[in-house]
Amino acid sequence: MTAKNKKIGKEKLEAIRKLEESRKALMNMLEDVEEARKRAEEERNKTLAIITNFTDGLLVFDKEGNFSLINPQAESFFGVKAEEIIGKPILELSKIPNFAPIINLLGKEIKGVYRKEWLIKENLTLEVSIVPMISGEEKLGGLVILHDVTREKMAERMKTEFVSLSAHQLRTPLAAIKWTLRMLLDGDLGKITEEQKDFIEKTYESNERMINLINDLLDVTRIEEGKYLYKPILADIEPIVQFVIDSFKEEIERKKLKFEFKKPKRKLPKVMLDVEKMKLAIQNLLDNAIRYTKPGGEISVSLRDLENKIEFSVRDTGVGIPENQQSRVFTNFFRAANVIRMETEGSGLGLFITKNIIEAHGGKIWFESKENIGTTFYFTFGILNYFDTSPTEVKGNSEKFLLKP
Repeated sequence: MTAKNKKIGKEKLEAIRKLEESRKALMNMLEDVEEARKRAEEERNKTLAIITNFTDGLLVFDKEGNFSLINPQAESFFGVKAEEIIGKPILELSKIPNFAPIINLLGKEIKGVYRKEWLIKENLTLEVSIVPMISGEEKLGGLVILHDVTREKMAERMKTEFVSLSAHQLRTPLAAIKWTLRMLLDGDLGKITEEQKDFIEKTYESNERMINLINDLLDVTRIEEGKYLYKPILADIEPIVQFVIDSFKEEIERKKLKFEFKKPKRKLPKVMLDVEKMKLAIQNLLDNAIRYTKPGGEISVSLRDLENKIEFSVRDTGVGIPENQQSRVFTNFFRAANVIRMETEGSGLGLFITKNIIEAHGGKIWFESKENIGTTFYFTFGILNYFDTSPTEVKGNSEKFLLKP
């Protein structure tokens, strides 16, 4: 064999060896790809199993706004089948009666919405969360989560009905007791001694506290039932504030408080208000300021015109609200720990009711407070606010909608 042939033979062997190594490498790669494919398929099957058996309804839209996934629970909620709607764009889905309301909420661009309550039908209430799906800066689509809260709402409604019924049943005998005690104090039923008068006055005050508690409970049940604002009229806010201040004059003088009412520099325009409810909101704020400010302290009430808004505030030099409890101030039955220590009376419903009154007027309420220094409560509402003729529906921190197919 010549040197040339030997060289060619070696080159062929080397080429064969490299091909064999390439084949082995390719086989290893194919095995890895197959293994990765199997793992991906297993994960996909797990994910689909979770989605299929998820107790909440799930709707998924791709980045173009086309419908891409619905799980069996959502199919049951809306009475549709996946094959009927998969791949359809949002606008086309809006033509399907059962889907129209939720598509109207989503809009053309799916934006995040947290905890909206939807009364789909009489026996089905859903809590809806809409979550944009984003990877890095790229928007992948939108996820809609539908949680069935029908049982919770039914229990809540039963509780509200029970409280309302009990409060109404209690109010009549308490009113009768009140007027009987009043007749005794006024001498309509004969002369009484000073000692008897003292006992009856204390009983009368206790009865008044019970009546006030019953009224607060009825207000809360009306809020929860969405039947709270009945009589919105065009009215001036300043005389309403002045009326409430005048009703507290004796208490202000008794505690020797330094009181100031900062009136607006110019006459405020009339606004749509439920006058009695607005009086109650201002009364609750002023009552707290007076109640929790020590004798000789200061209270300042202010009413201002802020372009298209009216701002009311009440500032006190009272006990303040502990910082670690401030997030709970507007929840029902809440009373701060320092207030409970100094005074056992109070239902903890006043600020909850006030918040709902202000928000029902399209306004906003907030506060600033430091313990042992004082508190300032503010609320604002638009001058051009608007009311329907029907009662306004108020649902605490969530929103409730009636969807009609």
